[in-house]
Amino acid sequence: MKLNKIVLSFVIVVVAVSCATNPFTGKKTMAFVGNDELFPSAFAQYNQVLTENKVLTGTSDAEMITRVGQRIAVAAERYLTANGFEGYLEDYQWEYKLIESEQVNAWCMPGGKIAFYTGILPIAANETGVAAIMGHEVAHALANHGQQRMSAAYIQQGLSAVGNVALSSDDQALGIFNQSFGVVSNVAGMLPFSRAHETEADKIGLYLMGIAGYNPEEASELWVRMKANSGASSTPEFLSTHPSNDSRIENLKALAPQAKEEAAKYGVTLFRAIN
Repeated sequence: MKLNKIVLSFVIVVVAVSCATNPFTGKKTMAFVGNDELFPSAFAQYNQVLTENKVLTGTSDAEMITRVGQRIAVAAERYLTANGFEGYLEDYQWEYKLIESEQVNAWCMPGGKIAFYTGILPIAANETGVAAIMGHEVAHALANHGQQRMSAAYIQQGLSAVGNVALSSDDQALGIFNQSFGVVSNVAGMLPFSRAHETEADKIGLYLMGIAGYNPEEASELWVRMKANSGASSTPEFLSTHPSNDSRIENLKALAPQAKEEAAKYGVTLFRAIN
């Protein structure tokens, strides 16, 4: 009981003093690291990645990545301004790079630094597929998911420290706690937290690609291709940082009409031809 009270007090204090607002949900989120610290660190890491890899420039694919990224950024600005978050992107420094690599990957760092790997382009298949990926990755940055994951990791570390202090006089209880805490906190806490971020980024990404003029209905088709590329073996959803492919496909199909309705609010009712 004493440990429970200590843990509860710890969580209440750290969450209460460090909160931000998710501009897409209006909900309070954890923000133990501010953008003034997070963005410079992310920019430095991004530049380091660029120096360690071959960045493609001047090719049709590289130009497409930039073109789609700019359209998604404009869509984000329009959405945020219309929903009362004018100036939200003031400190963002958008950059879009295509890296030569077989990795099937793309990401967006806090502050708008985006990288696509050439290995994901065959699965994207076309510019609309790239827009679906771009919207999803940009959504992570806009919703401060990186900031929240760092904050959650701090809580996890803090709870572990609290448990060790509280049980320091009982070697047996301390041993059991240390053996089980990592597994339990990951399966019951960190992994569901991460999956929730992925689902949220899927929804926000659909809205952004729609406002940018790309058909949200194509996002589920992208994930059909992702599923085919991943093969038969996959990690059970409850042990994964991401929703299962099937869950994702069905969710994207269900959300597509909402995304098209959202795009219509910005005058977008016709979408770019798939190419």
